[in-house]
Amino acid sequence: MKTKQIIEDKPTNRSVSRTKTLIIFISTIILGFILFVAPNLFFGITKVNGGLTGINLLIMGLFQCITICSLIYFSLRLLKKDFRYIGFSLSHWKRDGLLGLVGGLTWTTLQFALIIPSTGGVEREDISQVVEMMDGSLIGILSYIALGVIGGGITEEIYNRGYFINVLKDTFRNPNVGLWIAAIISIIFFAIGHLPTDALSWMDILVPTTVYTGLFIHTKRLVAPIVAHGVYNMTAIILTHYMYYN
Repeated sequence: MKTKQIIEDKPTNRSVSRTKTLIIFISTIILGFILFVAPNLFFGITKVNGGLTGINLLIMGLFQCITICSLIYFSLRLLKKDFRYIGFSLSHWKRDGLLGLVGGLTWTTLQFALIIPSTGGVEREDISQVVEMMDGSLIGILSYIALGVIGGGITEEIYNRGYFINVLKDTFRNPNVGLWIAAIISIIFFAIGHLPTDALSWMDILVPTTVYTGLFIHTKRLVAPIVAHGVYNMTAIILTHYMYYN
């Protein structure tokens, strides 16, 4: 009985050993995390051109996308695979895009119509941090959206969902077991990377990342989670600006 693959139309044979795959995976994840954090630390510490605000946010998003996607490209080359293996496919993109749109807007609606207003609004630490990073200018808000969509929606999904889950599952003898273990670890890793500090912040990150992971596993492609993540980040920034920025 053939084991079902998470990526469609891919061969079942493994050309790289599990041990080598695990070493490459761990090295890629660690270096990728450093690349995600680096621009935040650089602008946050140096305060160059105003620090974590304005056009710098666009620069951060582009830096993360270019460096991390390049890292994953070379990592996949070492594993004798390509981006299609981690779900980068436009087949069924309309259906996947619609699923992602519904998922992202649903979470936005729950957050801004119910959860955020009933848990402190602008007094919430995460909302106040977002407001602090806004400079009120058009270029500032567009740069923030670019960071949320490019650095968050696209890059984080390629790194945390596509690469993380599909490569880590290859280190298990049973791909089905590996898939679910990799998915759970991916959710936890993604959540911890956003530094939640209390039960509310844990919920705020665990719910959407579980949705993104579910969309990825269900569709076997990255379009749905990228759209869901990008739509939520974009709408959250816009609504925060209009609801809480003075």
